[in-house]
Amino acid sequence: MLRILTVENFALIENVTVEFGAGLNILTGETGAGKSILIEALGAVLGNKIGASKIRKGADYLSVKAFFSNGLKIFRKVSRTGKNSITVDGKPITLATLKKICADLVDVHGQNKNLELLREEKIYALIDDEKILCELKSFQRIYRELSSKRRTLEKKLSARAENLERLEFLRWQEREINSARLKPDEDEKLNAEIKKLSHAEKIAENVQESAQILNDGDFDILAGLARVAKNLDDVARYDDKLNSARKLLEDASINLREAYEEIRDYADGLDFSPEQLDELQARADVIFKLKQKYGASVNEILERLEKIRGEIKAAENFDSDVEDLQKNISELEHQTEICAEKLLKLRQASAKKLSASIELEIRRLGMERAQFEIVVARAEKFSVNGGDTADILFCANVGEEKLSLSNVVSGGELSRISLAIKTVSQNSAATMIFDEIDAGIGGVTAKIVAECLFKISRGRQVLCITHLPQIASMADVHLQISKSEVDGRTITKVKKIDDDERVKEIARMASGNESIASIKNASEMISSAKNFFSNIDGQDE
Repeated sequence: MLRILTVENFALIENVTVEFGAGLNILTGETGAGKSILIEALGAVLGNKIGASKIRKGADYLSVKAFFSNGLKIFRKVSRTGKNSITVDGKPITLATLKKICADLVDVHGQNKNLELLREEKIYALIDDEKILCELKSFQRIYRELSSKRRTLEKKLSARAENLERLEFLRWQEREINSARLKPDEDEKLNAEIKKLSHAEKIAENVQESAQILNDGDFDILAGLARVAKNLDDVARYDDKLNSARKLLEDASINLREAYEEIRDYADGLDFSPEQLDELQARADVIFKLKQKYGASVNEILERLEKIRGEIKAAENFDSDVEDLQKNISELEHQTEICAEKLLKLRQASAKKLSASIELEIRRLGMERAQFEIVVARAEKFSVNGGDTADILFCANVGEEKLSLSNVVSGGELSRISLAIKTVSQNSAATMIFDEIDAGIGGVTAKIVAECLFKISRGRQVLCITHLPQIASMADVHLQISKSEVDGRTITKVKKIDDDERVKEIARMASGNESIASIKNASEMISSAKNFFSNIDGQDE
């Protein structure tokens, strides 16, 4: 429930704080006094677009603050410099977020808002109860999966020719790699062998010289070590202090002998030929060309080959995948049809029940012969809302055909239909605002509209702008809006009026003056309203 609204520098409003109450809050005043401006200011904190043009002349900004009974505090500021801000409980938010927050707090009904009744999604919002919404979720889950599968199938079918071309290309790639008969790490081994053969002469020279130094040449290290060993053996016959040196020398001799034999065997196995080098380099060229296409190493090329084979398998299974997808779609279509039919029947039952209740309220609002029907019919194709369409048919006069509400209803009739719907519907916000609900009505109908508004306000807070005394007399809280001139400037004021002031205001609304007769008439209207209150309260008990 909206408790307090503070408006500053908004059009004719300089600075106004309005305290609203529970039940029916009535806003009255002369035409042009600023009633709609106050509602427009409230719309600013509900997420409506507000520009700098609404800033009061001479001010740098406008601001609107709203305090709700649940503790929520909304503040919005619009500046001429463009530095605008929106906060909820002191935290900055976006305009889109503000709209979402307030969507369930306040429900605004004016002539423009009433036109929303004509939109199909609003009709569904009326008839879709908890059971229908649960069924709708099941339908939407299947429908979205069906839509996704259909898109996948469409892409596959359109890519059929492309798939054949790709399959041929993949097979060509597989043949090209296979023809090379690559082995893991082959490129590393090949490079090492080419490096070796490219320096064959240097290798042979170094190996030969090393062997000669150890045993076969002028140095003959091994022969020298043998002589040293013999000499130390002779010394040991007289002194054993060089025995450890003799042992080290023996170990060195063994190691050098093994090294010499390994070098000699390597030299014996050397077999360098230009033809072999040419063959290796030709092989390296083959691998190099494959690396340019498929990977930086032989191992990467082999990995790519496995991927190509996987892609070939997938491409070869294309027709099988299409067939499986088509079967899956057929099953989903069947499930969708079943779910849509169930949803249709639930909606038709709900629409029939709701139509009867709304038609009864419409007739009470002065259209005694009116016919109202929410029609839910099977659609030609499915949508995210189901497999049906919804429309409201209406006829105000006997003997006429019921036609779509958008084609036959006037603005005043639409206001009353909207009121009837809100009287019956339980899907309403905690606070409801009716702007010009009384357009085009009067007399007995005005009294009935007033009673409907009062009934609605028993379960929620209602704010209503009206020019009709019959409606104003029903107020729990009566707010008088007026404008005056102060220092050469026009300002709008809002005042909560007491019982005596209410009598005068209602008298003015009824006859345009405060004569004895009009005052008496106004008092009788208020007294009649109080009797109606008592009867309603008694029924509730």
